[in-house]
Amino acid sequence: MTGDWSKLRSEVAALHRELTRYQLVSWTAGNVSARVPGEDLMVIKPSGVSYENLEPEAMVVTDLYGNLVDGELKPSSDTAAHAYVYRTMPEVGGVAHTHSPYATAWAARGEPIPCVLTMIADEFGGDIPVGPFALIGDDSIGKGIVDTLRGSRSPAVLMRNHGPFTVGADARAAVKAAVLLEDVARTVHFAHQLGTPSPIDPHHVDRLYARYQHVYGQ
Repeated sequence: MTGDWSKLRSEVAALHRELTRYQLVSWTAGNVSARVPGEDLMVIKPSGVSYENLEPEAMVVTDLYGNLVDGELKPSSDTAAHAYVYRTMPEVGGVAHTHSPYATAWAARGEPIPCVLTMIADEFGGDIPVGPFALIGDDSIGKGIVDTLRGSRSPAVLMRNHGPFTVGADARAAVKAAVLLEDVARTVHFAHQLGTPSPIDPHHVDRLYARYQHVYGQ
């Protein structure tokens, strides 16, 4: 492992541990990838490998069509989806996919998560959208992700009957979005059990989103 590949392999391996820490995945499901800066390459989790065995050297490097460039293991079964996102959304530097239970429950219902919390306005800029049903193995999921996110400020999409995908400027941002997505999916589920939650006025959503994206933090 040399150069950016070594650094990114370590980062991507560490971010997979965040998926288990926040209980966003089960068994070997889920994956995180990162774009290799300045190259048409990405680093992604191998297919079907236990999280406890996801050391940096297990991460694989592929081109943006999913072809293996470096590594000993077969790339994730979702590689084609990640690759399509990178090919068509140059601003994206990281992609995460989980089967986190509450967000996946919304995906199973085919229902967007409404913007009824300031955290949703802050991170997602409005309702969290639903993408189309698509089969695993080719570009179909990636196309659904891109087509849905192009019409939204959200870094998250709930792929129908499948689960959430999140994107970010880098892999850490994509994983952060996945963590916050599960948090708000759970809270809004509870709110629906208690009654009908009130949506935030779009004008306030715009102000909250702008503040969080451009003013909040260090």
